[in-house]
Amino acid sequence: MIKYNKHDIGGEIVKDNETYLLKDNKTLKNLVLSSTQLRVGQQTRGHRHPGQEEVYIFVQGHGQMIVGDETDEPFFVTAGDIVLIPDGAFHRVINDGEQNLLFNCVFDGKRNH
Repeated sequence: MIKYNKHDIGGEIVKDNETYLLKDNKTLKNLVLSSTQLRVGQQTRGHRHPGQEEVYIFVQGHGQMIVGDETDEPFFVTAGDIVLIPDGAFHRVINDGEQNLLFNCVFDGKRNH
């Protein structure tokens, strides 16, 4: 058994810039556990992954998220929420809160963004 904490998933830093701190834990063979600390006032660039489903688990803070089409209305997300992202669906996270927004993500295969 391998156990991690929702605030520290282990793994390696993939990106660390003014927008976010992104870490990937690739311990498993077929799944990646990723952690994003989205900084105050920032948003992810928005993207889609054809052939890949994702699960987002919000750990700290609150903000908004768009899932589906780029023109869809954003919906509120907060710590404790879990969002399922269908295969190939566009998704973007927006931190409009007053603290960093932390969310973990589980996806199959390799990162393609």
